[in-house]
Amino acid sequence: MARVYAAPGIHLALGDLNTDRLEVLATACRALGATVDGHVVDVTDRAGMAAWIEGADARQPLDLVISLAGISRGTARREEKMEEVRAVFDVNLNGMLNTIEPVLPLMRKRRRGQIALMSSQAGSRGFPVAPSYCATKAAIRVYAEGLRARLLRENIGVSVIIPGFIESPMTDANPYPMPFLISAERAAHIIKRGLARNKPRLRFPQPIPAAMYLLSLLPPSWVDRFIALK
Repeated sequence: MARVYAAPGIHLALGDLNTDRLEVLATACRALGATVDGHVVDVTDRAGMAAWIEGADARQPLDLVISLAGISRGTARREEKMEEVRAVFDVNLNGMLNTIEPVLPLMRKRRRGQIALMSSQAGSRGFPVAPSYCATKAAIRVYAEGLRARLLRENIGVSVIIPGFIESPMTDANPYPMPFLISAERAAHIIKRGLARNKPRLRFPQPIPAAMYLLSLLPPSWVDRFIALK
């Protein structure tokens, strides 16, 4: 996402937990002409996130805030442990709240801005491989939809991103086939186009959204037998 947005005249405020990874990304974005403010931060640190985001906004008002941080711990071979479930909820949900909480009052004061929250097609239903991941992504989708309706009158857009499988370290760990897997670069371009149009939901790639909708029409007992771990 950062590389797709990086261009002359664009200011990026990038947060990451990994110092080396952040520096590599910041260097790449600067080479594309963007001004970059990089900061090492943990999304679960509420105070740290607030200090970073408020400071970044003071230096350059934030027009678009994209909450992307997310983890998953369950696999088809190993059941997630309870401490891992709590970690997933902490990063995926509290991390999202810690990202938008500091900037919302600033955008509301200016009466402009845009927020994008990362959900997933996995949030369409609970799957046994990673129930906690599915639950957090479902919560993010519903929260984004409600937040959008609340903020429309204040000229603040909210979009929820609902992708299928995207190439990443998370999907690299999956030992099972992932239909319609797309590259992170292609996904970033799709997201950028959708956000430019202030779309409420960004569902991709087809035909996964259609397949998930059809799955939702089936009796839950049928689906349980189909997706149960063998």
